[in-house]
Amino acid sequence: MTEDTPGGEASRAGLFASLKGLFGTSLALAQNRIQLLGVELAEERLRLLSLVTYGAVALICLSAGLVFLAVFLTVLLWDSHRLLALGVFSALFLGVGITTLLMAMNFAKAGSTLFKASLAELASDREALAQGDPAGPR
Repeated sequence: MTEDTPGGEASRAGLFASLKGLFGTSLALAQNRIQLLGVELAEERLRLLSLVTYGAVALICLSAGLVFLAVFLTVLLWDSHRLLALGVFSALFLGVGITTLLMAMNFAKAGSTLFKASLAELASDREALAQGDPAGPR
C-alpha cells in the first residue's frame, strides 16, 4: 500500500533533509571537540617538556653549586671544625632532599588539568541536549 496523501514525498524529503542536517551538525560538533582535545594535549606536552627541561637544568646547577659550597666550607673549616661542617652539610642536604621529595609527592597527587576545558564543554553540551535547548550546543 502506498501513501496517497498530499505532500507525502515532501514530508519524507523534509525528514531526510532534517536528519542529514542533524547528522552534519553532530559531526561538526564532534570534530570541534576532538580538535580541542588535540590542542589541549599539545599544550600539556609542551608544558611537561618545559617543566622537565627547566627542572633538570636547575637541579644540575644547584646540585653542583651546593656540592662546591660544601666542599669549600669544609676545607675552610678543616683545621678547627671539620666534623661540625660535614654534619651540618649532611643534615642540610638530607633536609632539602626530604622536603623536595614531599613537595614532589604533593604535586603528583594534585593531578593534571589535562582535558579540563574539553570535559567542561562536553558537560555543557550534554546539559543543553538534556534540557532540549533549541539553540543546541555551542
